[in-house]
Amino acid sequence: MGDSATVRSDVDFAAAGGVVLRGWLYLPAHRDGRVPGVVMAHGFSATKEMGLDRYAEVFAAAGLAVLVYDHRNLGASDGEPRQLINPWAQARDYRHALTWLADRPEVDAARLALWGSSFSGGEVIVVGALDERVRAVVANVPFASLGAGDEPSPERLAAMGAALLDGSGSGPADSDEEPLGPLRVVSEPGVESTDPVFLGQPESTEWFLAQRELGGTRWENRVLLRAFPGDPVRFDPSVCLPFLDPPLLMVVASEDRVADTAATLAAYERAREPKQLELIEGHHFVPYDGDAFERAATLERDFIVAVLSRDTEATHA
Repeated sequence: MGDSATVRSDVDFAAAGGVVLRGWLYLPAHRDGRVPGVVMAHGFSATKEMGLDRYAEVFAAAGLAVLVYDHRNLGASDGEPRQLINPWAQARDYRHALTWLADRPEVDAARLALWGSSFSGGEVIVVGALDERVRAVVANVPFASLGAGDEPSPERLAAMGAALLDGSGSGPADSDEEPLGPLRVVSEPGVESTDPVFLGQPESTEWFLAQRELGGTRWENRVLLRAFPGDPVRFDPSVCLPFLDPPLLMVVASEDRVADTAATLAAYERAREPKQLELIEGHHFVPYDGDAFERAATLERDFIVAVLSRDTEATHA
């Protein structure tokens, strides 16, 4: 359960290939008819228990239905091999999550938003540009660009759309090529391993290991990677930004060494209007706690409510 303004229940739903994804559904305790909905998932290797409950409670208390779930192969969700990260598969599952939430009797299917943080912050940009059901996108300290990637073009967007929507079983989301890894997510003092470290920043080690110490996260310091730079169609959110129709809110950390601040700001400049940028002082993980969390969560809540409320007004105009 959340606070007195919200109700939380455990839920599950089938995604691509019948893989069952598990999470939480937050609802406002007091509702008058159908309410807008938000779909949320965490970033690279992280699970829903690592701070997403706090965001979801803020959003639900403002009158939103919020679906928070673990990506396939991670946390409470099913999927094999365990700890495998494939951004195409994760982005495709966002679409299944949207469908599940839209079908709930409590939810207004015409008013749906996507929220993603870090790695999934890039995924919601891609899905938001390719799925017309999305009415608002919040990218929290997002992985928004591959850096020196292909220039955005309608042809590049079409190629990404074809890859995301490929239902043949042989597209990038279903790749059976040997994954890269195993890798450690972060370095771990006192643990000897020859596996490479994906996130070498001290702040990454501090945050992930602190979250694990809290218990109950199911997070593991091990990943396998599939469908990364070098693939024929690259998963590059910056390609989608000029074609993103829903309003975008991007929250960027000023000293981000995980999702590089300069690259993220350059990617933001590619986005079309309407868009909104909030720069928060500190490193990549500051929006998950303390004053920075309060600021980010409040801003994101107000943005989602305002955009989805405008959709209501337009419908009844």
